[in-house]
Amino acid sequence: QVQLVESGGGLVQAGGSLRLSCAASGRTFSSYAMGWFRQAPGKEREFVAAFSWSGSSTYYGDSVKGRFTISRDTAKNTVYLEMNSLKPEDTAVYYCATRPYGKRYTRPEDYAYWGQGTQVTVSS
Repeated sequence: QVQLVESGGGLVQAGGSLRLSCAASGRTFSSYAMGWFRQAPGKEREFVAAFSWSGSSTYYGDSVKGRFTISRDTAKNTVYLEMNSLKPEDTAVYYCATRPYGKRYTRPEDYAYWGQGTQVTVSS
């Protein structure tokens, strides 16, 4: 059974930084895509960033390009989301997700397994 556990959320001032972590168990990174999504109250779940299943490609949502960076530590089976220049509109619950193989990475329905989420709040 695949399990994902996010951590690292919190309260930060606008312009600040946070690093989220997603620890995976029940499988290794091999052949699994990893993605980050976020959901603000009253809004749909939004794509943030993803690794392709091979790990050779990364993808970013338009609203975070140039500010957020996805990375991973295969030895720790952990994916990170480094968030810089945070804005109040980045406030949301952030989720990591995974699924084996596939060719699409930016839609929630592209993923089979989800973590419980971690809250990020950016104050103005």
